[in-house]
Amino acid sequence: MILAKLQSIGKQLLRVKVVDCSTDETRLARCLSIFDLVALGVGSTLGAGVYVLAGAVARENAGPCIVVSFLIAALASVLAGLCYAEFGARVPRTGSAYLYSYVTVGELGGYISGWNLILSYVIGTSSVARAWSATFDELTGKHIEKFCNQYMKMNIPWLAEYPDMFAVFIILSLTALLGFGVKESAMVNKIFTCINVLVLLFVIISGLVKGDLKNWKLDPAKILNATGNATHNTTFPHPKNGSLGAGGFMPFGWTGVLSGAATCFYAFVGFDCIATTGEEVKNPQRAIPIGIVASLLICFVAYFGVSAALTVMMPYYLLDKNSPLPVAFQYVGWEGATYAVAIGSLCALSTSLLGSMFPMPRVIWAMAEDGLLFKCLAKISTRTKTPLSATVTSGIVAAMMAFLFELKDLVDLMSIGTLMAYTLVAACVLILRYQPEQLSTAYEMANTQDEPESYSEGNSDVFPQPEDTVSIKNLLSPSNPEPSPLSGRTVNICTSILVVLMCVFSAVAAQQILAPWAVILMSVTMAAIVLLTFVIFRQPQSKAKLAFKVPLLPFIPIISMFVNIYLMMQLNKGTWLLFTIWMLIGIFIYFLYGFWNSAEATRSDACSIKGEPMTREKESLNTPNCTRDGEADEEMSAYTR
Repeated sequence: MILAKLQSIGKQLLRVKVVDCSTDETRLARCLSIFDLVALGVGSTLGAGVYVLAGAVARENAGPCIVVSFLIAALASVLAGLCYAEFGARVPRTGSAYLYSYVTVGELGGYISGWNLILSYVIGTSSVARAWSATFDELTGKHIEKFCNQYMKMNIPWLAEYPDMFAVFIILSLTALLGFGVKESAMVNKIFTCINVLVLLFVIISGLVKGDLKNWKLDPAKILNATGNATHNTTFPHPKNGSLGAGGFMPFGWTGVLSGAATCFYAFVGFDCIATTGEEVKNPQRAIPIGIVASLLICFVAYFGVSAALTVMMPYYLLDKNSPLPVAFQYVGWEGATYAVAIGSLCALSTSLLGSMFPMPRVIWAMAEDGLLFKCLAKISTRTKTPLSATVTSGIVAAMMAFLFELKDLVDLMSIGTLMAYTLVAACVLILRYQPEQLSTAYEMANTQDEPESYSEGNSDVFPQPEDTVSIKNLLSPSNPEPSPLSGRTVNICTSILVVLMCVFSAVAAQQILAPWAVILMSVTMAAIVLLTFVIFRQPQSKAKLAFKVPLLPFIPIISMFVNIYLMMQLNKGTWLLFTIWMLIGIFIYFLYGFWNSAEATRSDACSIKGEPMTREKESLNTPNCTRDGEADEEMSAYTR
């Protein structure tokens, strides 16, 4: 009795979302173009990091070879971007990684993914708002900080030095903009993004004009032995021994390049906000893949160009870690250019803030619409066709966090949530591409009704083939050219084991343990990963036509999963502890509310009452609804196409 109950609960946790991809109907306003998506992706990804990150990484990690670090980071980001692009073409609906996980690995996996996305967006919004406030305050002489420290200082542990009223004002203003309409929000975002890109283009051209390639060929011995600074600016301190590395283009070796690439990877986080626009963009199957790939390409060119300009304008060991661009222009004698940099920085922060705030209410709305979060968050404004209640709620929560917390210690939590979402999406792409076509519904109808002409003996290949038996031969060399239930389960199991092995390998590698047992464990784990990858590679792939498909399966999703898990394991124990607390809160809400109010549970019950139990075969992207008797012929013809 208890075992049967547990099995029933387990099946409910793994129930997948039914998505009707045959219709464009939506309650949201479908008004965004490809250019809107590219601007949203670039604005969200190309934030304030481009004005700060390049200087810090070049000075401490990579030197002039930071351009290679950004190239490696961009390639790693593209792996995740391609996985998002395929799902955007496959499931053009609102929800991003939450929806993609829900339709593939089930309800609990989808909920965990969505809960992590909410964490990422809330912390991202709050931290960027405080950065916007601090940058503006810096430009105006720190009057806000002085006033707040004098009259509003808080001496409470875990809280900020003073409540940031200006950050709250910024968030609430953008919340009002987002509630006003998606078209208006997209227009503001495009204006700020274009200004930001123009400023960065000015920086890159300045580097070509004022730069000197000798800064990529520095000799530490000559610099350290020099009695005076022979460069054209004597206001910078003489470098200390060890701060120059080996000099040249790659002063800190490949170790520094790879370390810099791990840091630079986070500069490309943000493009996933495009995937939340599935019901607000025209022709999403085409627009979402193009928007993701184009925005990542533009961001890479910008990061590559700015980092190259910085390191040719100024020796890498003199770069400022906090304000590299103003200092670099001061170094070459263009102090006036710092005003352009300041404008670009504020525009970049504005677009980054919009990029965090735009997808947050849409993920919340999608989860509430599915019954996994409170239904009051699923209300849509009849005038603006935006998720108004979710927008206002998320804006208030983010404003409260920006008001009270410094958030420096919480920013790593944003990275965990984002990287976990990337990992789940890559795993879902891997699983779906090896699943058999869901034809059992048509098969059942053919047996219960008069057989249509299209299901005559000459078309018997449409019916499911007998399942292969489990054997080494069938695993490594399947006889069926099309995916079968056995090959689908094989990929499911191999993917699950791969995730566990990657976690073990990354956890040991992150600790940099060189003991014999650690080396043996990592070697055995890597060998098992390679073997499982080969087993997946040997399985037949689905030949279903999509607007976009991830190339080089299964290697791109597996490499993406590995990179994301490895970066997650680099984060400290305190971050993982906070993440565990956040997850426990989410699981508590799910089992207290979402588990009992899930829309899929209601749908399954309705289909069961009609005498059509919702099997996993029916819960596919191609069979969106339980079928009434009068719809049988229509669905039969859909399966023959």
